[in-house]
Amino acid sequence: MIAWPIGLVAWANGKLDHVDALSDANDTPGTTYLIAGSDSRSDGVVKDGTSGARTDTIMLLQVPDSGTTSLISIPRDSYVKIPGHGSNKINAAYAFGGAPLLVKTVEKLTGMHVDHYAEVGFGGVEGLVDAVGGVHLCLDYDVDDKKSELKWKAGCHDVGGKTALAFSRMRYSDPTSDFGRTERQRQLVDAISQKAAKPSLLFKPATQVKLIDAGTGVLKVDDDTNVVDLAKLAMAFKAANGKDGVTGLPPISDRDYRPGGVGSSVRLDPDKAPTFFKNVMNGKLKAGTVNSETSSKG
Repeated sequence: MIAWPIGLVAWANGKLDHVDALSDANDTPGTTYLIAGSDSRSDGVVKDGTSGARTDTIMLLQVPDSGTTSLISIPRDSYVKIPGHGSNKINAAYAFGGAPLLVKTVEKLTGMHVDHYAEVGFGGVEGLVDAVGGVHLCLDYDVDDKKSELKWKAGCHDVGGKTALAFSRMRYSDPTSDFGRTERQRQLVDAISQKAAKPSLLFKPATQVKLIDAGTGVLKVDDDTNVVDLAKLAMAFKAANGKDGVTGLPPISDRDYRPGGVGSSVRLDPDKAPTFFKNVMNGKLKAGTVNSETSSKG
């Protein structure tokens, strides 16, 4: 009974794919996780001819020294300063310089030092969902979206990996575009976390191996992160999505900002954003959903 979990952790640590992602910026209070979803098609799961890689999903998970745990989705089209590359949409940082530049860009934007970095690709979503035996997801309107191949009847459904992936990717049939997609992405990651954290999993060694194999096989993490850190990340994610946590977006002043050269982008409110991120860092936000399409958690 003692040897099994020790051996499982050692085996899982050996399977993690590490990347030199973190910066040498000064430390800030609390523990900050940067969770990125790459839109790279290199794994062959999505075949639409798109080349290169950008960050389709950017989530900032903050566990403060005291106060509320927050999960903030940074819109991928946010127009920000990218170190060494001028101003552009934030997801271009990954295309320009991979994980290290994305980390530095997020740190410059938020004033928060990133302690842990985790990245998952398209194929990872499908594999993780199937590994936990499917997830329960909700969307209150019908969808038949050719781009993502999502076909959905309004309501809540138990779905497998392929549908869950389409659920997280769909935006062209979403009346709020990327803003609705960020909410669905948080919903999906929360659903995976809830299934993976079930106590019954402790008595299913085969399922443990399948889940860890699926997770570590598609994750990239910074050099200092191990499976224990990932377990803490999952617990923090669950806390942020709970009744005492915070989820949502940074304050936005323009959802169709056109500075020239990048098309339509998202302008974070220059007056409110700095204070907002400071409050995130220090756990001073009131529990609930902030700056989102919904005013409270549902």
